[in-house]
Amino acid sequence: MRTPASVDKRRAVTPEWIVTEALRLTRAEGLENWTLRGLAAAVGAYPAVIYHHIGDRDAVVTAVIERVVADVALPDPRLPWREWFEDLLTALRPVLRAAPGVARRLALHGAGVPGVLRVIDAGVRVLREAGFGDESCAAYELLLSQACLFIALEDDRGPGLREKSADLISAQPGLTDLGRYVAEVDPAEFYGYAIARTLDGIATRLADRPISTSV
Repeated sequence: MRTPASVDKRRAVTPEWIVTEALRLTRAEGLENWTLRGLAAAVGAYPAVIYHHIGDRDAVVTAVIERVVADVALPDPRLPWREWFEDLLTALRPVLRAAPGVARRLALHGAGVPGVLRVIDAGVRVLREAGFGDESCAAYELLLSQACLFIALEDDRGPGLREKSADLISAQPGLTDLGRYVAEVDPAEFYGYAIARTLDGIATRLADRPISTSV
């Protein structure tokens, strides 16, 4: 972590710089692992300066999430609904994995982050146009929350999971297959599988059950 002594004193502390440093700390340490005091040291200021420019730690966290979500590109609105969500959720994983902890916050409080509104509006509109009617919001919430939770699990498990899972193969014979799978599977491959199966369920709902079209 950089200390005030190592920071260019000639640079004015601005909200943009504070968020940039908070994002840097998030990428290096995880969203929940840096402190406001550490962030203040990174910009060469007192914590009171952070409060003055942005607010408390939750306000800074929201600004970091806004910055991360801004990197999520919306798919072509002309795509069929399933392809649209496949593209969105596939692109979401590397963006969120690069900022550990953001996925968990989005799963819990995504609708409360202003920068997420463009994604919500676009996603719900795609589902309404596909025929999901008054279940469009529920379908959207299922898809996005599941994606964020899978990414959050990947954040939490960390690089040691494969080694621990490999130990299960010999220590617990009944878990051999699961241990081998977890130890060997590519996380991106499992994420793609999980998203595809979730989309299968949503597609079945659209095809097999009458859905009200009231708004």
